[in-house]
Amino acid sequence: MDLLGRLAGWLWEPWLLGLFLFTGLWYSLRTGFFQFFGLKRWLRATAGKLLHPAKGPGTGGLSQTQALATALASTIGTGSIAGVATAIFYGGPGAVFWMWVSALLGMMTSCAEKALAVRYREKAPGGGWQGGPMCYLARGLGWKGMAALFSLCCVGASLAGGNLVQANSIATALEASFGWDPLAVGSAVALACGAVILGGVGRIGRFSERLVPLMALLFLGGGIVVLAARAQAIPAALAAILEGALSPKAALGYGMGAALRYGVARGVFTNEAGMGSSAMAHAAAQVDNPAEEGMWGIFEVFVATVLVCTVTALVILTTGVYSPEAALAAIRAGTVADAMLGAPLSAAAFATVLGRWGEGLVAVCLLLFAFTSLVGWSYYGERGLSYLAGGTRGRTGYRLFFLAAIVLGSVGDLSAVWELSDLWNGLMALPNLLALLWLTPEALDLLRPWITGRRR
Repeated sequence: MDLLGRLAGWLWEPWLLGLFLFTGLWYSLRTGFFQFFGLKRWLRATAGKLLHPAKGPGTGGLSQTQALATALASTIGTGSIAGVATAIFYGGPGAVFWMWVSALLGMMTSCAEKALAVRYREKAPGGGWQGGPMCYLARGLGWKGMAALFSLCCVGASLAGGNLVQANSIATALEASFGWDPLAVGSAVALACGAVILGGVGRIGRFSERLVPLMALLFLGGGIVVLAARAQAIPAALAAILEGALSPKAALGYGMGAALRYGVARGVFTNEAGMGSSAMAHAAAQVDNPAEEGMWGIFEVFVATVLVCTVTALVILTTGVYSPEAALAAIRAGTVADAMLGAPLSAAAFATVLGRWGEGLVAVCLLLFAFTSLVGWSYYGERGLSYLAGGTRGRTGYRLFFLAAIVLGSVGDLSAVWELSDLWNGLMALPNLLALLWLTPEALDLLRPWITGRRR
């Protein structure tokens, strides 16, 4: 598996990370940084509609809020809790700044891929719509080989990072917090997940619409309580973030390189802007105007990274559980323990204010985040398989294999799965990012009425 790690590292650093940033910057420049100057327009089209939700969709489709919830179900995963903590540990406080940069630029990448996904979607066999990068790769550019590569890697990513990693995170968190048996946890999660995914995209959308807002509010509410108690430490935390990101000799020796590497990588993994995965959920939305779904793409990145991940980061940096000196000493000595990073670090931060309830809150949120990621990624894997098989062939077998993998992931040693997941995700993102750059003129034509404010 060392070979997989080297391959994933070569693909991501610096080539793919640079391509993510370049694509986001390219669309930001071409749209006049619409994510900033068009703030009122995209908020009115998204958050404004959440206050006055429309009626549910017809048979087989998703409402816009269900499409958003399904996309957020996969993006707000274990990375929002464990991943941010790990990025800070290895990249220093400055990693948070570059996480913000990747998210702010990624807003426009997300906007473009959602608009193109709706533009090139097709009718689904059971009613409604289906689509994603495989459709605009094949139909918009004629790159059928790239579309097949994207779909194959999507299936692989759904079983690795979208399944095994999430299932293992659930079982590990519940065993550590409550002493529950991993095999029993994995079996229960598989049964619960099966009850959702066997009902198809419609049931996935309805489930996500109900659970995702609750889990996000639970985590954000707990984080706000902690930050309110540590309000006096917030200015120092923000100063450490800026110093760590912008100083050539960053505080305590982390350096800009480590901050940039881990910050951008965490931003990409938490909002998936440019990977093309969540575009498949948005393609199923009942919407007539592709650019309107692009506005939800901007909002999705805002929630997943700018809100959720920022709360995680500030809680860690303001509660005193993270020591840059101790982290660097452990990294240099090769003595990094599991309790020093990831979910345990986040749990320790919440516990400084909430006590044992804080540890329980993180465990429950990790369970909910990982479970909804399982549900969302199961649909993405099905879409990839559907394109490769040319229909619904193999769908039942895939679903059963996906559920069996949950049990396997809950009891297995997944030290090498992270490298495999990185590789699948990278190979999945590469054709999508190239397509977004190639289809820039068409994406801009779709978005222009919103950018200029002259839409009807």
